[in-house]
Amino acid sequence: MVRAGLDVARINFSHGTRESQRKRVEMVRQAAHEAGRYVGVLADLAGPKIRIESFRQGKVELTEGAPFVLDPALDPEAGTSAGVGVAYKNLANDVHAGDTLLLSDGQIVLEVEKVEGTRISSVVRVGGELSNRKGLNRQGGGISAPAVTDKDLEDIRLAAELGIDYLAVSFARDADDMRRAQSELRKWRGEARLVAKIERHEALDNLAGILSVTDAVMVARGDLGVEMGYAELTGLQKTIIRQSLARNRVVITATQMMESMIQNPIPTRAEVSDVANAVLDGTDAVMLSAESATGKFPVKAVQAMADVIRGAEKYQLGSVRNMVRAEEEFGNTEEAISMAVMYTANHMRVRAIVALTESGMTPLWMSRIRSDMPIYAFTRQEGTRRRVTLYRGVYAVPFDIVHTEPAVLYSAIFDRLLELGLVDVNDLVILTKGELSGVSGGTNSMQILRVTKRVE
Repeated sequence: MVRAGLDVARINFSHGTRESQRKRVEMVRQAAHEAGRYVGVLADLAGPKIRIESFRQGKVELTEGAPFVLDPALDPEAGTSAGVGVAYKNLANDVHAGDTLLLSDGQIVLEVEKVEGTRISSVVRVGGELSNRKGLNRQGGGISAPAVTDKDLEDIRLAAELGIDYLAVSFARDADDMRRAQSELRKWRGEARLVAKIERHEALDNLAGILSVTDAVMVARGDLGVEMGYAELTGLQKTIIRQSLARNRVVITATQMMESMIQNPIPTRAEVSDVANAVLDGTDAVMLSAESATGKFPVKAVQAMADVIRGAEKYQLGSVRNMVRAEEEFGNTEEAISMAVMYTANHMRVRAIVALTESGMTPLWMSRIRSDMPIYAFTRQEGTRRRVTLYRGVYAVPFDIVHTEPAVLYSAIFDRLLELGLVDVNDLVILTKGELSGVSGGTNSMQILRVTKRVE
């Protein structure tokens, strides 16, 4: 999968033991090393599990119009077609008569008739087969479960210990949820960047606040589609991507992107269009889930997605070249330099952009503006090399500045670019750097240079 185009591996902390999680991270990093590539690791916290419990026979068939009870007090292993237990103990406090509850990704629809103590009596509006431990949503949102659970706190410590690159917070409601995860991560000296999974109605209402705190967002279309309704999902996806780019945040688009490839070796035309449209909308990454985790064709799924991405990127729509923050003041020197670089790259015959970087922030800001130019993050920092794999159009290159004399530095950069086959002699490149090497956040200059070959 790494050779096929995998840039970031998502490790789902909902499954497995601490030891198995550790082994998965080691496996990803070993595979990346053997393939000669950099691959980031995203740890996805489980979050609150709003799920039903289990049935005596493993599953039941619910009939339209039949009564059905949800009750946290029921035996968690003894569900029947009359009712089932619920893992979330406070569900009765969050629902009222007239509410619509959705089970199994919205395939089963219940209408709440009354709530008595912990017992929620409902009638089946859309029936079908219901099996153990399926997810539960309230249409329109409103479930009050905190985003960061006690299990998540333990997993955040493990993520910090493993040097995870990105930490995804499931079912985030607002900026405070993100701050809590960030505080816990920093307590254990973790340096991961935060990803807010947008899958609750409340998260949409509080999107501006979340974007002020998080480093990235994931358009988690599964639960978001259930809570908000599928008809609005495409518009919501485009809105989230647009607002995230305007705030210089990274965006991941996820869920059922190539769902048919769980069983089939090629995607449907609709899935191809779905992935391509997310790319044209400006997303930084598109994510596979079951296709690569449990599907029959994980490598082919990655290859197919990579092919669709490359095909979509050949078509530059006019809007993607617009300066995202053309009407706003820049927050700092690095952002100003980044925007100047991308304006120049889009109006000049330049072969590549080279950013000498410690933290990766300058390449991040550059990647918010679409361009045909690849952005090469030249850095000595291992963590930065893995982190920039999530940034659209950014590629990590190991490089340590050992000379500050300009002519020697430029020669070393040209040698590295030529060695990797990224440019040819006489090509123009744009270089960004700071006056002081090794200082994070010090980028303050851009230069347009012509590639020359070292004279022996």
